[in-house]
Amino acid sequence: MSPPARAGRSRLRTILFGAAATTLVATFITGLALRSADAAETPISQGKPATASSAENAGTGAAAAVDGNAGTRWSSAFSDPQWLQVDLGSSATINKVVLSWENAYAKDFTIQTSTDGAAWTTINTTVDGTGGTQTLTVNGSGRYVKLTTTRRATQYGVSLWEFQVFGTGGTQPTQGAGWVNIDQAKWNAQVAAFNALPTHPFPANAVRVSEFNAACTYDHSFKDDPIVFPGLAGASHMHSFLGNKSTNANSTTESLLAYTQTSCGPANDLSAYWIPTLYENGVAVEPSGVTVYYGSRLPDPSVTMPFPQGLRIISGDAKLQQATPAGSPNQFWCAGAGGEIGRSTDGNWPRCAQTAFLNYQLVFPDCWDGVHLDSPDHKSHMGNAVNGKCQGAYPVAVPNISFVIAYPTHGSAAGFTLASGMASSIHGDSFLAWDNTAMGQRVKDCIRQKAKCNTAGQF
Repeated sequence: MSPPARAGRSRLRTILFGAAATTLVATFITGLALRSADAAETPISQGKPATASSAENAGTGAAAAVDGNAGTRWSSAFSDPQWLQVDLGSSATINKVVLSWENAYAKDFTIQTSTDGAAWTTINTTVDGTGGTQTLTVNGSGRYVKLTTTRRATQYGVSLWEFQVFGTGGTQPTQGAGWVNIDQAKWNAQVAAFNALPTHPFPANAVRVSEFNAACTYDHSFKDDPIVFPGLAGASHMHSFLGNKSTNANSTTESLLAYTQTSCGPANDLSAYWIPTLYENGVAVEPSGVTVYYGSRLPDPSVTMPFPQGLRIISGDAKLQQATPAGSPNQFWCAGAGGEIGRSTDGNWPRCAQTAFLNYQLVFPDCWDGVHLDSPDHKSHMGNAVNGKCQGAYPVAVPNISFVIAYPTHGSAAGFTLASGMASSIHGDSFLAWDNTAMGQRVKDCIRQKAKCNTAGQF
């Protein structure tokens, strides 16, 4: 755990992003503008696999320095030397390296390149560096680029917001699989089996709400995202995974359906769900529970169809970095007696009474284009109802997913951070892999009949 002084720097970082009326913000925006101007081109290092000699904690691993997010950072153990290395995927010609240091910078360091990750060539040596944003003009080539720090400026480890390598070549990370077409024959068979299912009449005292749910608990954490960065382990920020216990960067529809261990109930739900990890003073706070609700917001839910196997849906925007003071939409909130008793120093996070806990609800779109399981931006194949109906480009109504996330914390004036950055960057991913019969029966009995069902799919 970081000492108080380091936690103080984390609080200052949050203030810089959130307190729009201060001189500190003006200074930060000026620096950010310079950084943006300097990095108008996309770094060839961005989103690539990164490794390091050490990390201060789970929230400050190597990938945070190459994620393109100025609000996340890599920080090392409190010793010299340390190194950070990025794999560009293939050989590249390198002409510039930009280092965006946190307060804990390195005075002495080298930049090296390698074709094989074993033999290294030094292309820059810096002595008595001054920190801040350092733009280094270099001339080198290689698949791997390594920063090695040999003298720290503070008692803490070295810490980088971003490690940006510029040039030509390398292999850009695959941003998902683009447009993924549904297997029409499999979908037709799923629809036929769904239509053949009986409808169980609900009792007279049933609650008339179109809904069933999966009760999930946290299972594991990886810097993986099998929707956005399939096959690229460590290319994302830290995510907290729920549901299918096998989920990692290489997960597919087939692998999820083949692995029968899940942290959700019912056991028929083998889907993978994930959210960015929440940190309090640099320490991960994992959800105490997440209820995944499946419902309908349509006036007529009787047209709702089950999900096709392998449908991928994202809610929220990991790149959205803006202040979210009290009264803003899509707020974190306090559930329980006493509710919210104040805000964090930056105003972006609630502080809860000792009898209340931090919560958030993520709501997903519920209209599907009927053709694609995924799209290049992971959103264009899904939409919302228009005039109460799924129509136009999104004619197929599917269950409306929402995550109700409960965290075992009350919060404090220091607030929180997400692995993706500010509170506004909260997002969630669903990679759906249900048993067809179990999903179909719940859609028929619960959603289409406007009946509130429990986790077992019962009235």
